[in-house]
Amino acid sequence: MRGFRFHMINKITKSLLVLAVGGLMFVGAAAAQTQDTSGAGPGQVDPGHPRVNEVNAREQNQQDRIANGVKNGTMTPGQASRVENKEQHIENQEKADMAAHNGHLTKGEQKQLNKEQNRTSKQIYKDKHDGK
Repeated sequence: MRGFRFHMINKITKSLLVLAVGGLMFVGAAAAQTQDTSGAGPGQVDPGHPRVNEVNAREQNQQDRIANGVKNGTMTPGQASRVENKEQHIENQEKADMAAHNGHLTKGEQKQLNKEQNRTSKQIYKDKHDGK
């Protein structure tokens, strides 16, 4: 009976995490759609700015990798949560950098964000391939 209870709790935890990740992705997509992209300004994304687009594309790719890892069982809920926290930190830094430069990123800011994304990407890979 104890094994059954643990299995059910684990299954419920995974289901809740998948819903949470999906919700975060939905909120992020909704926020991106509601932004005024008619031009760059404080807190606004310049849709034609290649550095912003590159960073955002990488963020989306990593979000997809995390969601797929949870869905197919190669990442535990705890692993996904830790990586999500790192992703949120990167996104917050990007927003702060963009707010300081009218919706743009400097080359140095892009380099720093890429460095952080590389670290997070390696952690996602490690978590998904740890042989659980």
